[in-house]
Amino acid sequence: MDIATILGITIGIASLLVGFVLEGGHIGMLIAPSAMIIIFGGTLGATMAGFALHEIMLIPKLFKVILFAKPIDERALIDKIVELAEKARREGLLYLENQLGEIESPFLRKGVQLVVDGTDPDLVRSIMENEMYSLQERHKIGQEIFMQAGGYAPTMGIIGTVMGLIHVLSNLSTPEALGPAIAMAFTATLYGVSSANLIYFPIASRLKNLSAKEEISYQIIIEGLLALQAGNNPILIRERLNSYLNPKLRGQEESGKAEEAYEAS
Repeated sequence: MDIATILGITIGIASLLVGFVLEGGHIGMLIAPSAMIIIFGGTLGATMAGFALHEIMLIPKLFKVILFAKPIDERALIDKIVELAEKARREGLLYLENQLGEIESPFLRKGVQLVVDGTDPDLVRSIMENEMYSLQERHKIGQEIFMQAGGYAPTMGIIGTVMGLIHVLSNLSTPEALGPAIAMAFTATLYGVSSANLIYFPIASRLKNLSAKEEISYQIIIEGLLALQAGNNPILIRERLNSYLNPKLRGQEESGKAEEAYEAS
């Protein structure tokens, strides 16, 4: 479970509340049920209006992805591809069909199956890239849902504040109630702006980050499979795929190989 997003949102909200209390306020002043209904209900309605119902129904699944997405280990993925390349070099491509059950990644498994079936390399690339682009488009829907919500929330906050001020101006006969009523009206703006910048936009960024990492892993798989199919040397395949790694990970890879060489000697 990756708690970075939840922890970040919690720290952000807590910082606002602590700062407010230190300035002399109290938490009860920020509780406004009517403003919550206007901002969160209005934001949800406006967001829903821009998407199909089945896309909106993905929201619970998106939260599950954010919390429980399994980190992608690019080094382990490269190791697996190199291992397959070594076996294919020794036993032939058809031997890889026996390895399909040991491959965890559905995308890699599909690519290996295409290679084993003798699919033309250009067609393998085309099929795999289309699969990758299709996945990216599906991911963009989730990102866009939260980006749109982040755009609507501040506007809903302003609408809530204007509605509150209308109520204030209609009760000018009671001056002693004007201060609290105006403060309550501006609470709506606070809800709108803070929810956009502490909830919706961070979640959209998290989904975008996860999608980018998955895209890199797919590119590694595509390039690795094509090199494997072409019969390239496994060592060269590793060097080629290592170019996708973060420079720090490349350094760890080289250090690990040096240690293995030393132990073997």
